[in-house]
Amino acid sequence: MLGIAAAVLFFVAFLINAAEIATNDVFSSGNIMLLGLTALALHVAGVGGGWAGRARRR
Repeated sequence: MLGIAAAVLFFVAFLINAAEIATNDVFSSGNIMLLGLTALALHVAGVGGGWAGRARRR
């Protein structure tokens, strides 16, 4: 799920940069790209991969 979020953030950053949309400092393409990198790093680290329940042993 975080991998998809990272891809969306990278795409939004690309659109802001390519269209040269004037945004404030919070939503600049560099900051959105850094959020995408953070989401990608969390995805690679295994955070947000799914819900794993306990395995029952008999």
